Amino acid sequence: MSFNYIHEYPSVEEILRDQPLSNNLKEIKKKRDETIRNIFIGSDRRILMLIGPCSAHHAEAVYEYVSRLFHLQERVNEKIVILPRIYTNKPRTTGKGYKGMLHQPDHRDKPDMTKGLKAIREMHIKAMSLSHLPAADEMLYPGNYPYLADILSYVAVGARSVENQAHRLTVSGLDVPVGMKNPTSGDLRVMIDSIYAAQQPHVFVYNGWEVETGGNKLAHGVVRGSVDRYGNHFPNYHYEDLIILTEMFLDRSLENPSIIVDTNHSNSGKKYREQPRIVMEVMRSLKYNDLLRKMVKGFMIESFLLEGSQDPSGDEFGKSITDPCLGWEDSEKLILELADFL
Repeated sequence: MSFNYIHEYPSVEEILRDQPLSNNLKEIKKKRDETIRNIFIGSDRRILMLIGPCSAHHAEAVYEYVSRLFHLQERVNEKIVILPRIYTNKPRTTGKGYKGMLHQPDHRDKPDMTKGLKAIREMHIKAMSLSHLPAADEMLYPGNYPYLADILSYVAVGARSVENQAHRLTVSGLDVPVGMKNPTSGDLRVMIDSIYAAQQPHVFVYNGWEVETGGNKLAHGVVRGSVDRYGNHFPNYHYEDLIILTEMFLDRSLENPSIIVDTNHSNSGKKYREQPRIVMEVMRSLKYNDLLRKMVKGFMIESFLLEGSQDPSGDEFGKSITDPCLGWEDSEKLILELADFL
């Protein structure tokens, strides 16, 4: 074999012991989890806004960003529930490029995943303490979830992972909402199969244990558009697309059928400035169909302090080094306009 074993990965017990979550933050997360759960079961009709950078590569910029979200949440609390995107794993189509803070705690230095694991936990804890807003993160490696299970209020399974058996079975044991994206091909049946599988109980091997899960009734769909064989982007957020999806959900008899609209990626054709327009178009669509309004729970927005993106070697504070993002001013304007619309 060509594996070079660098050093043994820290245990979950070791990491949680050395980087504990305070009782105060545990209580904040407990209350926020209940709020977010109520949105997905339909007893809270507020819109959920998952918003933040494509990937969180710089902790201090994340702290500044979530601190601003804290003040914005106070202004829109009656209409919108904000959930920061603090994504620390970055899937790469070709395997090349920046893979997230878990791999590279310093994006200009070589990979160090043990140091990265400690860095992302520290960042999540401090971000929650500053904003009182527990975050969302992407599950790229299912086995890593226990290191952040006490911190995250939402988990995303990406378009390239949604068909993976390990992801589906792991989600069945989580007690927070998990968004299962449609694959890059746009095949909604794959997404629905993934949701259905995650909502069922399973027995499987996880992190060296035979485990049994009860099924996650809060697993739901995230539409992000598709890409054809020639690299052309096609959206799936239009009224007709969402109506077809709600019918497919009902035909499959999914628990708590719910949809989140990802406004970037192929839905925007990677034109990040289109995100506000897409949000408002979807909101207008919801006024035409009560069932759609019940199922569409909110949006995913890629946003950071500065708009656009920069080369991974760049040092502009608060600008993405992966996908381009909406800047803060436009992000704040979008959330305030959405609150006025509701």
